[in-house]
Amino acid sequence: MSAKVSVTATARLHLGFLDMNGGLGRKFGGLGLSLDAPATRLTLSPAPQNAVEGPEQARAAQLLAKAQATLAPGACHRLTVEDAIPPHSGFGSGTQLALAIAAAVRRLQDLPHDAAADAALMSRGARSGLGAGLFVSGGLVVDGGRGPDTRTPPVIARAEFPEEWRVLLVCDPAAVGLHGADEKEAFVALPPSTPAESGEICRLVLMQALPALAERALGPFGAAVARIQDIVGDYFAPRQGGQRFTSARVEAAIGRLTREGATGGGQTSWGPTGFAFVESDAAARAILARVEPEARADGLEISIRKGLNRGAKIDAVYARMA
Repeated sequence: MSAKVSVTATARLHLGFLDMNGGLGRKFGGLGLSLDAPATRLTLSPAPQNAVEGPEQARAAQLLAKAQATLAPGACHRLTVEDAIPPHSGFGSGTQLALAIAAAVRRLQDLPHDAAADAALMSRGARSGLGAGLFVSGGLVVDGGRGPDTRTPPVIARAEFPEEWRVLLVCDPAAVGLHGADEKEAFVALPPSTPAESGEICRLVLMQALPALAERALGPFGAAVARIQDIVGDYFAPRQGGQRFTSARVEAAIGRLTREGATGGGQTSWGPTGFAFVESDAAARAILARVEPEARADGLEISIRKGLNRGAKIDAVYARMA
């Protein structure tokens, strides 16, 4: 039998950290949402020697070697990346690529799926368990942060994102979110947040955002996300040129979206992508029609997305050899 495994893993929004203080023994924590697009799509099959092709080729080759070393020692594979989530845009591209490759190797080796273990294996999730949690389940998840013995921060809550709601995305192609060594240095350099700031964020998540999702109440949900973004944006502003957003043009566009009726505006991770929420596809299209011409004239990309309430798709195809 020969086999080929296909994996599709989609982008996520990082809506904010819960606790940058760490006074209770755990730090970070976060709130994240799966999107229906953009997505990373790849296929993996056994091969006489390693071969990697497609976008993110160099990064994918390194990740494949790392997965093989533990999950399939001595094995070789052909990896084809058909599509890749844009890197350094706030979508969690590196984590989804790493988890997709590890999941494909596991399926070929007939090993049980374990995204949390793969996140640790692939050196992802140092500060967030959102990528692994969303890879498994989709929807909106909350991770519990990193304690002294944590391998991958655990998912402590999950909620379905209402099917009728939409997410407006605004990206500045000329900007790049903080990443790599610069991102690590930023987390080291920034002082702890205050207990009051962390406490307010946690209260907003537990007592406003999650209940609003359960009751499909966009207004309270959006208000909670917007306030979380204000707190988190102010905290990270010293590493973003003194601003809440990496891109001033994205910040201005998100402001226009909220004035037109969207809610919960903010920036995912280090950006440069911004987001806002709308109650329906029709409402999103109406707002887009009013805002898009000016946004595109500013060099911005703007789109409508859905939340995704399922995890990554992992499909194996087996063909009997002649």
